[in-house]
Amino acid sequence: MTRRELNAAGITDPTLRAAYATCRQLNARHGRTYFLATRLLPIERRPAVHALYGFARWADDIVDDLSTHTSATLRRSALQRLSEDLEAGLRAIRSPEPVVHALADTARRYGIEHSHFTDFLASMRSDLEVTDYADYNALRRYMHGSAAVIGLQMLPVLGTVVPRAEAAPYAAALGVAFQLTNFVRDVGEDLDRGRVYLPADLLDAHNVDRDLLLWSRTTGREDPRVTAALKDAIHLTRGVYREAAPGLHMLHPASRPCIRTAFILYGGILDAIAEDGYACVHRRAAVAPTRRVAIALDGLARVTAARWTSRRAVRGAHSPCAYPTHPRSPAGYESEPQEETAV
Repeated sequence: MTRRELNAAGITDPTLRAAYATCRQLNARHGRTYFLATRLLPIERRPAVHALYGFARWADDIVDDLSTHTSATLRRSALQRLSEDLEAGLRAIRSPEPVVHALADTARRYGIEHSHFTDFLASMRSDLEVTDYADYNALRRYMHGSAAVIGLQMLPVLGTVVPRAEAAPYAAALGVAFQLTNFVRDVGEDLDRGRVYLPADLLDAHNVDRDLLLWSRTTGREDPRVTAALKDAIHLTRGVYREAAPGLHMLHPASRPCIRTAFILYGGILDAIAEDGYACVHRRAAVAPTRRVAIALDGLARVTAARWTSRRAVRGAHSPCAYPTHPRSPAGYESEPQEETAV
């Protein structure tokens, strides 16, 4: 976390600043795509995003870290402790656990519903018990807590130009689209964890089951049935992106370049999977670095245009800005300190 980000957000307490820095490190280490997009947000909003994603990554690590051999019982206990720490932290708006401390502060600043965090942890707990999903409806119920609520948590931070309730379904859908992308990209790694997130009925339609996926994973050999199922999963995921797309224009103009960039980068992962011959059972596909840079630069250009438009509007306005403002900044986005935006 840069000092400028923390200063712009009005975060002055040394312990709290250190807590936000911990979250930023988690986000940078685990979420390359979204961390890059986050750099396009107004400077004062970035700490909150790092707190939200840092908490999500921390909980996910308890469940999913392949480098450890911690038993399910111990992981369940760790999640229970995290749940108890979260409840106490949200109540007191502080916590000895740095990630919870930053999260509680963010929830207070932006009025984020606490139920979104408890729903998320419920899905994390289910990962210790549930290893596959009979159909897409069952998977969507899981993704409400694991993905949709992430979009709902983000919405107050991003701001909207419509009532928040109107934008909420699109924010939730975008969270689901991102996670479905991860499920297709990481199908091989999830098999190593003993899980299959692709719906069983989708796999059955192509005569694919867990055993065939495991055979392909362990032998390194391809199978046309697996390829067909992955194509179907990508088609399903693209449909959710289309479902989410109208929500981009409902966001505060200052936030749109960030989310648009994440939208394109994550969608690009699906393209990369196809270009790699749908070999995600064997290896993870990634957007080419040159493509990532080009998309980021386009986002940076949009940020610059949004700032220029905002400042012109403020100079010519005779009434307060109609967009949601940062809780610490009465003038809103237009009062953001200048900085060189890194990509």
